[in-house]
Amino acid sequence: MKTIFEKSNGADGIGIGVNSEIKLEGLIPKELLREDPIGLPQLSELEVLRHYKALSDRNFCIEKGFYPLGSCTMKYNPKVNELLASLEGFANLHPLQSDEDSQGALELMYNLQEKLKYITGMDGVTLQPAAGAHGELTGMMIIKKYFEVKGETNRTKVIIPDSAHGTNPASAKMCGFEIVEVKSNERGQVDIEALKSLLDENVAAIMMTNPNTLGIFEEKVLEISKLMHDNGSLLYYDGANFNAVMGWTNPALMGFDVVHLNLHKTFATPHGGGGPGAGPVGVVEKLKDYLPSPVIEFDGAKYYRNYNIKHSIGKVRSFYGNFGVLVRAYAYILMMGNNLKLASADAVLNANYIKEKLKGVYELPYDEPCMHEFVLSGEKQHHEGVSTLGIAKRLMDDNIHPPTVYFPLIVHEAIMIEPTESESKEVLDNFINVMLKIAEEIKSNPEEVLKSPQKTPIKRVDETQAARHPNLVFPN
Repeated sequence: MKTIFEKSNGADGIGIGVNSEIKLEGLIPKELLREDPIGLPQLSELEVLRHYKALSDRNFCIEKGFYPLGSCTMKYNPKVNELLASLEGFANLHPLQSDEDSQGALELMYNLQEKLKYITGMDGVTLQPAAGAHGELTGMMIIKKYFEVKGETNRTKVIIPDSAHGTNPASAKMCGFEIVEVKSNERGQVDIEALKSLLDENVAAIMMTNPNTLGIFEEKVLEISKLMHDNGSLLYYDGANFNAVMGWTNPALMGFDVVHLNLHKTFATPHGGGGPGAGPVGVVEKLKDYLPSPVIEFDGAKYYRNYNIKHSIGKVRSFYGNFGVLVRAYAYILMMGNNLKLASADAVLNANYIKEKLKGVYELPYDEPCMHEFVLSGEKQHHEGVSTLGIAKRLMDDNIHPPTVYFPLIVHEAIMIEPTESESKEVLDNFINVMLKIAEEIKSNPEEVLKSPQKTPIKRVDETQAARHPNLVFPN
């Protein structure tokens, strides 16, 4: 497929000042004007539209096929959410509009805050963070400020399990914390004795995901919570896997002090391609004074933005977060109601169904009941001539998006599968059959598997060559 530069044919798409009364002379200082043409492609509007539509058609999406991307919760996004987010009063409201003129939007945000407080068990919520990792950063900033105000500046360490999302250590490190890793035990959960050996007066917090990144519920989470609180430390809950437990339990019941949620995962708004996202943060009562300002409040007569937060860490996002994503998530919560609990139940059921069908053919490093996702290993297939990457590429020829591979790092040749609650049994059975077929193909004809993908717009590529010798400039 040609690039848009190669398609350039000298046509005019749209021009300013041509056959109009608009005069550009004098509007821009002369020293800021280009002397040479900028070199942009020249095509008609229709040709540009067709070019980008053709590119769009090449993309894989949830509307095209199964998307079992572990840890990412690529569930179906109800289209009614898109309709509601596009309503004129939401889509065209300027973020600097006064509170008096923004009552509908403020009411929606306030109600969303309240529902997220109920769902998580937290006492205060900010909707500002723009994504999950941004929520992590915000949460760790709150924890740091909390100890600074208390005068406990010695608390410079954050404990993170070896199975954690990579954003956890990154977020804590960006706040100036020292990262201390705690190992998992033979059941894929935090090793309690190892944790005890790491605790001292310098530990500020532990960052945990529950269920963890292996898809296993941390059975001793209450013991961990007591250990941390007895040590004067806090607990941070990475809500990336909250899709597995919403309605059944919450971070407050587990003893956590801070939590972020991925609205673009758990509450079904568009996900992938770099956005959009939203990562609200909830906190317990003693941390409410540290939330970013403003917080949306209601005085009984009107909704308003409260900037008067005693120890606020300050603003963490322009305006008030990704408002369109907040609208979509609020719509999803209202639509689901108590069925949020059933969504989690279906997600857990689907994951366990696939796991039980594939274990034995593929290695299952931690043979435990899983939650919404689980991790296989392609180690056996690797020894037979095809790595996990080869399995992922072969799946693409059956119109299935590859699962997450080589993560978490504690599993060799990891294949991380999350079916979500959106899919039917027929879709799950097809995925199972394709995975079993690939395992048989690897035994009988691994060379053929290594040719995949063959049915996609872009055939098999050389990742090593692309990483070492990237071609990022056109023409080159």
